[in-house]
Amino acid sequence: MDDQIAVSAARNYAILARIDRLPRSRHLMGIVACIAAGGWFEFYELFMPGFILPGLVRSGIFTVSNKGLFDTHSFASFLASFFIGMFLSTAVFGFVSDRFGRRSVFVYSMVIYSIAQLCVALLSDPAMIDLARLVAGFAVGMQLVNNDSYISELTPRSERGRYMSTAFVFILSAIPVAALLAAMLVPHDPLGVAGWRYVVAIGAVSGVVVWFVQRNLPESPRWLEVHGHIADADVVVANIERRIEAELGVKLPPPDLSVPDAVVATGHWQEMFGSFYFPRTLIISIFQFAQTIAVFGFTAFVPVLLIKHGFTIVHSLDYTVLIVLLAPVGAACGAFFSERVERKYLLVFTALLISASGAVFATATSVPLIVLAGAGIALGNNWMISVFHPYAAELFPTRIRARAIGFTFSWSRISSIFVGYWVGDLLAAYGTKAVFVMIGAAMLAIVIGIGFFGPATNGRSLETLSP
Repeated sequence: MDDQIAVSAARNYAILARIDRLPRSRHLMGIVACIAAGGWFEFYELFMPGFILPGLVRSGIFTVSNKGLFDTHSFASFLASFFIGMFLSTAVFGFVSDRFGRRSVFVYSMVIYSIAQLCVALLSDPAMIDLARLVAGFAVGMQLVNNDSYISELTPRSERGRYMSTAFVFILSAIPVAALLAAMLVPHDPLGVAGWRYVVAIGAVSGVVVWFVQRNLPESPRWLEVHGHIADADVVVANIERRIEAELGVKLPPPDLSVPDAVVATGHWQEMFGSFYFPRTLIISIFQFAQTIAVFGFTAFVPVLLIKHGFTIVHSLDYTVLIVLLAPVGAACGAFFSERVERKYLLVFTALLISASGAVFATATSVPLIVLAGAGIALGNNWMISVFHPYAAELFPTRIRARAIGFTFSWSRISSIFVGYWVGDLLAAYGTKAVFVMIGAAMLAIVIGIGFFGPATNGRSLETLSP
């Protein structure tokens, strides 16, 4: 292994320095877009349940109320089964991406998700649907962890946040698409088949899409270098450089060799809990637990929350579409500000926006104000999503990045498992105001944790920021 390091230095591969000096380009954005194509279907699945909830209830398969953790007929079990699968994959199997590579995990996880999603669309037994959802959640959890590492490792330090946030403009367009399809299909039974089944089945085409886009994806050069495949990493970077030079019509400037070299090493779980990385692990774990309470506590139940305000099922779905149309707008805000404002402060701002909008949503009585406040929550939620994905990926080194993201992200899956039960119980006992008290408390935890203790990351090399 020492001989390989010596060869690398002698031939001046300078992999990391070459990546960090890449200019903005259509070619690199195209690679990011291919990865984002897989992410689009993940978020379609993540946010779809709330939109099809009225259809599931109308079909008599699930109910909004629940009789405990083991009530498979409750909508909370439909949510929880998916998040249990995600928890297992993110908490236990994050090492798979670190060990076997970003590209292979990207492909195989989406194929598994596609098959599981098709099963959900065809099944009627609640317990079997929950089982298929668990498998789908396992695959999606693997994909979410993998893609954050994948994009962050392929992009230069000066544009890393912008590339990842721009990817989420596309990824988060899945939310209004899912809401629109649900508004069109869920209240009806096209060809005698419940409309919610069509909405679910559309997610199953992800396997076909991924099969086509994966052919244009290189392996992460940072992952290749860390695992000793330095010549392969050089080939990947050289190909990217040639394509960018052909696109721009100029030679790229020489790399800044002050950028530290990657260390050929195998990462270990315990690094996350060492003196340097443990504070980051703790802060991001708290953030992940809290952000899901707002994102899924609101989005998964927005039609029901609107019905509590007096809307009909059809109108609640229509207004839900209006509210979630701001999902890609929130991501666009993230893309615009991600390199202009320190990312940790953007996370604090979005938490405050969600809290303020939630207070208005819970107390408003007029339709325009309710919809406007809901849109503010959707804007804040998705702006936060577009920022925290690059932020979390920056805080750990390549050798353990996927498993560290997976472990910290798994805390969001823990809160996701229970948030459906919490919201359902709070709605039944105290109404919408109690739901938004819970969301406000979660956002306060983010403001304190990230605002006071989160490290600054903008414009810093991954290897300098996370040695």
